[in-house]
Amino acid sequence: QVQLVESGGDLVQPGGSLRLSCAASGSIFSINAMGWYRQAPGKERELVAVVFSGGSTNYADSVKGRFTISRDNAKNTVYLQMNSLKPEDTAVYYCNFKGTVGFGIRYLEVWGQGTLVTVSS
Repeated sequence: QVQLVESGGDLVQPGGSLRLSCAASGSIFSINAMGWYRQAPGKERELVAVVFSGGSTNYADSVKGRFTISRDNAKNTVYLQMNSLKPEDTAVYYCNFKGTVGFGIRYLEVWGQGTLVTVSS
């Protein structure tokens, strides 16, 4: 199995910055992609940013130019640097793992427990 441990959510003023971290552990064989999704009250969960095994990334239009996703392969950890935060960025942010475990024959998608980001003055 795979466990995800998220950290970094907090209350921040508009225009401020935060960095989220998500560390994956367990019997990981390979990681196809790790990313961040968010869900605001009354809204559906949406993709924020994802980094693929080859290093390519994808961002939601609403965060392009403000958020940066990065990874540390040695630590199986993904980061989300969030700058110029806006009140509309307020949401629970969930880490997502897609990859294989064991000897690489079992594919898993795993979600973290979520970390709350609140942008408010």
